[in-house]
Order: sequence, then structure tokens, then C-alpha cells
Amino acid sequence: QGFAQLAPLGLTFDGYLYHPQLPELIDLAHAFPDTTIVLNHVGGAIGIGPYAGKRDAVFGEWQASLRALARCTNVCVKIGGLGMRLFGFDFTNRARPPSSEDLARAWRPYIEACIEAFGAQRCMFESNFPVDKGSCSYAALWNAFKRVSAQASAAEKQAMFSGTASEVY
Repeated sequence: QGFAQLAPLGLTFDGYLYHPQLPELIDLAHAFPDTTIVLNHVGGAIGIGPYAGKRDAVFGEWQASLRALARCTNVCVKIGGLGMRLFGFDFTNRARPPSSEDLARAWRPYIEACIEAFGAQRCMFESNFPVDKGSCSYAALWNAFKRVSAQASAAEKQAMFSGTASEVY
């Protein structure tokens, strides 16, 4: 009943969940097609705990769910949060902080999968700071986004870096 009040009030729902929970968000998006839903942190493709060492399998499952979710036109995605320990990248264990090149190389498959599934008009880059500070600098994070999106058109970059967020919020 509470969720049903969001659209009439012009409000959005931001959801952060883990990749095994994406089917539940798909069901929610289908049940409330007039409510704008924002998937945070690319949908939490877990890379630690029981998912450690299973990056390819997790990526495949995550990507299939992401594509299904993208078919719900009321959903968009925040691209970021990849610096969190949850994703299983080893940046927090390194002696030196990662460069933007390191981040772009590691994160590119996730970022490109989001853009491919949702299109630039339904994607928005996010910093997730201060949480991501544990693995990288603010400048390196944004420069990594710039590196990954370097081949995008000016309109696509405008959408991902500001336009989508302005429209959604």
C-alpha cells in the first residue's frame, strides 16, 4: 500500500539490493509500472563470501537479470558503488591506490553491461562517496567513468553524467 503512494506523489523508489534479489525488483517494477525505480550500485553483483572466485558465473547471472530488469521501462540504473568491498575487487588490499586506468579496466564490463541494457538515457553515474573512498580516490573514480564512456556521444555523456539524474530527481 505504501509503495502504491509513490507515483501519485511524484516520488521515486531507490533500491539497493544484491544480484540474487534482482528478480524480486523485476516483479516490483511489473506490479508498479507507473513508479520510477532506480537500481543503485549496478545491482550489487557480489564478489565476496560464497561468491568469491565465481566472478564469471556471478556476472552471467547478474547480466541476465539486469537485461530482464531493463525491459521494465520504469527502471533506470545508477552506475557506481563498484568500489565497495562487496564487489570483490582487490583494490583495498593493494599497497597503492588504483589509478583510473585500473578502475576502468576492472569496472568496464559492469558499466558497459548497464549501458547496453538500459541505454545511456536510463543510466546515471554515481560516486557512492564516502563509502568508495576505501578503495579509490574521488578523482580516480570519476576519471574511470570518463575513460569507460570516452566513445559515447555527447548526448549520451550528458545523460549519464547529469541528464538522467536531473530528469529522475
